[in-house]
Amino acid sequence: MPSYPYVLLSAAVSLDGYLDDTTPERLLLSSPADFDRVDEVRASVDAILIGAGTIRADNPRLLVNSAERRAARVAAGKPEYPLKVTVSASGELDPAANFWHTGGEKIVCTTEKGAQRLRRAPVAADVVVLGAELDWRGLLEHLREVRGVERLMVEGGGTIHTQLLQQGLADEVQLVLAPLFVGDPDAPRLFGPGGYQGGRLRLLETRRIEDVVLMRYEPTAPGTGVLPSAADRHWLALACDLAERCPPSETAFSVGAVVVAADGTELARGYSREGDDPVVHAEEAALAKIAAGDPRLATATVYSSLEPCTRRASRPAPCARLILAAGVRRVVTAWREPDTFVVGADGSGVLAGEGVDVLVLPEYEKRAKAPNGHLLP
Repeated sequence: MPSYPYVLLSAAVSLDGYLDDTTPERLLLSSPADFDRVDEVRASVDAILIGAGTIRADNPRLLVNSAERRAARVAAGKPEYPLKVTVSASGELDPAANFWHTGGEKIVCTTEKGAQRLRRAPVAADVVVLGAELDWRGLLEHLREVRGVERLMVEGGGTIHTQLLQQGLADEVQLVLAPLFVGDPDAPRLFGPGGYQGGRLRLLETRRIEDVVLMRYEPTAPGTGVLPSAADRHWLALACDLAERCPPSETAFSVGAVVVAADGTELARGYSREGDDPVVHAEEAALAKIAAGDPRLATATVYSSLEPCTRRASRPAPCARLILAAGVRRVVTAWREPDTFVVGADGSGVLAGEGVDVLVLPEYEKRAKAPNGHLLP
């Protein structure tokens, strides 16, 4: 399963949802203090991404402006500036733009056709070819696995923000609301039409910064099928946290589990040996808190820090069978069960054999193993 960076969408909008007006000059929506906050966020990430349209419209430098923050990056063993990334299907880019001539390393992610154009009119950046079409998952996989990017800040434009949200690839939205109206139907808006993931986003923070307001949100709706979404990672991280709450045991793993409806509503959570039951398993504990026949289970996702068991001595029904009996058709886990207690356990295989979509996100394996270190070789 490919791994992706943490994707943070950052934007400022007017009260009526516009990114800019239609005048030649850039509309300044943020306050001076908020510009400094953005600089701080830039200094904290490994890469910053903008679209080719933003380069054409704004000609940004996309720098960390604070010398102190740049020095702190270098002291931490990082490059002085984050990697700068742009995306262009056509490859139509101005070689004289500020983007190419300031800051540190830069890459252009493009299509096969765009790469041909860039060979004829090169820019000062590495070129990454994503295929015949732009592929956001391929781009994010390249950034994480080839470039080592763990945190990616996306500063626009609206089309890119929209696509990342609609594909379930944005981990966080940082939205600044400015106290003015644009009112021009021809001006660019932050989000466009189309199919977004359902459910309400979770509010992480609100903060007044001079005369603007920062709002931070994270998506909650699980992904669909075998493609991971950003919300899948949030929920699996919670399952790993729940595993830390398990009473210690020398004869059983410590596991956490969460059951989440398709709209992002948490239905139940549980962990191994929860309450007064010394043999209850995490998935079993969570499912027991949901009414049998709850219609939301058919489209729900079970998140478990360890793949559901297929054999157990303590109870007749293993967790994989409990999940199937509940009607759940999607499971996300961090770690395949080792042979410590059951040789050849294959909960993922049993579930998949019954038509359940099973995802294993190995980037969470270390967290899932942490409370079980005493049981592992």
